[in-house]
Amino acid sequence: MAASMSADARLVLASSSPRRSELLREAGFNPIIHPADIDESIYPPNLAPTELAEFLAAAKAKAVAKNYPSDFTLAADTLVLLGARVLGKPRDAAHAKEMLAMLSGSTHQVISGVALFSPQRDFQKVISVISTVQMRPMSEAEINHYVVTRRWHDKAGGYGIQDNDPFVTKMSGSLTNIVGLPMDEVIDLLASAGIYPATSSR
Repeated sequence: MAASMSADARLVLASSSPRRSELLREAGFNPIIHPADIDESIYPPNLAPTELAEFLAAAKAKAVAKNYPSDFTLAADTLVLLGARVLGKPRDAAHAKEMLAMLSGSTHQVISGVALFSPQRDFQKVISVISTVQMRPMSEAEINHYVVTRRWHDKAGGYGIQDNDPFVTKMSGSLTNIVGLPMDEVIDLLASAGIYPATSSR
C-alpha cells in the first residue's frame, strides 16, 4: 500500500538496506528504493559521533534527492560508539572479527542520523537518535562462528540485534534504531512533511 503524502509526492529511500526498507513497509510506507552512492570515508574533521551520523545521512539524502527533486528522500547512517571509538561497517571478515572482539562484554551506543530532503519543496531536516547496548562476553570460537554466517555484512559494529544470537543481553532506547532506522522518530519526521502510512487514521 502506498503512503499518503502532500501534493502526491513520493517517498524515496536512499539505502540498499533490506532492514530499513522492511521497517518502512511494516509501518505502512512503500518507498522507492534508490541507494546512495557516496564515499562514506570523506567527511569534515573533528565531528562528534552524532554530527558524523547526521552529516553522512544528509550527504546520502542530498545525493539521491537530486534525482527526485519534487519528492521526499529519506536517508540514514548508523554508527556504533565504543568509548571514544566510532565503528562503522566491517570491510571484510577479518575486520568483523576485530570489531566483535572489541565489543565483546561491552556497553556501547548505537547512533543513527536520519535526513529527509525535498529540494523543490525547500524541505530539509536532519535528526539523530542514540540507543545503548550491553553485550555479553564472547569467546573466539563464538565470534568465528558468527562471522562465518556473514550476518555481519553491511552492519555497523559487525552485528545485528535482530539475528538469532546477536550476543546482546540488554538494550535501552529505540530497538529499531539498533536495527538501522529509529521508526518512532522517522514516523514523526515523515509526518512533519505530510507523509503518513497508508493505514493512518489522521
